[in-house]
Amino acid sequence: MKFGSSGVRGLASDLIGRASGLYTEAFARRLRATGFDQGKVFVGRDLRDSSPEIAADCMAALAAAGFEPIDCGAIPTPALAFHAGRQRGAALMVTGSHIPADRNGIKFYGPKGEIDKADEAAITAYVAELSDHYPWPPAQAQWQAGRDQALAAFWDRVGSILPSAALSGLRLGVYQHSSVAAELLVEVLRAYGADAMAVGKSEVFVPVDTEAVSPETLAKAKGWVREFKFDAVLSTDADADRPLIIDENSELFRGDLIGLATALFVKADVVVTPVTSNSGISDAFGFKVVRTRVGSPFVIAGMEAAQPAGGTIVGFEANGGVLLGSDCLLNGKTLSALPTRDSFLPILATLGTVASTGKSLSALRSLWKLPICASERLENFPVEASRGLMHRLADRDALQAFLAPFGTVADVDVTDGLRARMVSGEIVHLRPSGNAPEFRCYAEAASHDRASEIVAIALERARDAGLSDERKIVE
Repeated sequence: MKFGSSGVRGLASDLIGRASGLYTEAFARRLRATGFDQGKVFVGRDLRDSSPEIAADCMAALAAAGFEPIDCGAIPTPALAFHAGRQRGAALMVTGSHIPADRNGIKFYGPKGEIDKADEAAITAYVAELSDHYPWPPAQAQWQAGRDQALAAFWDRVGSILPSAALSGLRLGVYQHSSVAAELLVEVLRAYGADAMAVGKSEVFVPVDTEAVSPETLAKAKGWVREFKFDAVLSTDADADRPLIIDENSELFRGDLIGLATALFVKADVVVTPVTSNSGISDAFGFKVVRTRVGSPFVIAGMEAAQPAGGTIVGFEANGGVLLGSDCLLNGKTLSALPTRDSFLPILATLGTVASTGKSLSALRSLWKLPICASERLENFPVEASRGLMHRLADRDALQAFLAPFGTVADVDVTDGLRARMVSGEIVHLRPSGNAPEFRCYAEAASHDRASEIVAIALERARDAGLSDERKIVE
């Protein structure tokens, strides 16, 4: 298990029991070291089969460490984080987000919000220090419930983003799968006047990656759009901190488009976004753009650095998750900052823009004229293979040979992974996942077909290189 772009993750079978308690004890020690002692820690979870047991382990460990666990049950991550912040408490969310059901993870929040890289390093050090003598198991018990209060607080927040009945006339499908926000999203859209229909509910956990949407998911959406004449199909990942939007033509409305729509909706002065987001998102839209490494802790750090200048600060990632780094005025009311990924604000901001302008999602995409992006991942790609490939490609000649099918490399950005701009203007970005056995490729080109072709070829070459390395290790 290790920290990656957001939280610690590993195999669910490894996380259940002592390991979850160990990381929770380390988190508790970090809280005390930073001045938070003997307070409430709100605990939520997604709908994976392993999540209830891991959450119970975490709450038992919190109680043994002298904190008061509040059981918020199955709840969206942004709702948990928002409520904990309002209560000046800490929080812990058991979720593996978009990764397969046999894996899981834990996200940690201090009283000021999502933990940063310094916190992660301190927790990792505590884990190493405690690993040989951490006592297990602590006593299990029934903990105080807090789900209803947390959801009520979040309802107040999302209910103030748009004017009353702002989505009237829109026919929307909500792909529920196994999202923890499945029912809540339908209720929120209906409250704003939309004709919202629930589709695709699953009793078996379905991992949905909003950054690398599977052909199966797009095929489902195409069928629903055709059958029900939807203006959009909406969904989230497992813990609802990343939105998924598919337009009226069954085409993906990518996460960086969602982020752009949100930034324009809240009239952002500064946008903080990772280097993987669309290169066309620039100062030309009327806000300053700051680029970071991939991961919400880096985006949060960028937003904090921008705060002294004032103004409205928005962060977003290529997966669509939006972080609000400052209070802003919406619909005549103040929407308070929420510096952790959220799916509800970007969904409502995007749909609100559609409703207020009368433009379809596809028309908004055409209006903004951004480069066409595509992304996909190799799943179950060994971490060692990723490291070996990236080390080899750090050599410019090796990188040129790897990218030869796309022409000549003009320049390379190593902010996070290897982002090569070709002489043709096309972009190929290679990056291992931070905390899962996955290897990702992002591409920009003049057309969707070309961007998708680049991704497919690059990942095939990465797979072949990884298999070659594995054979050498065996030999």
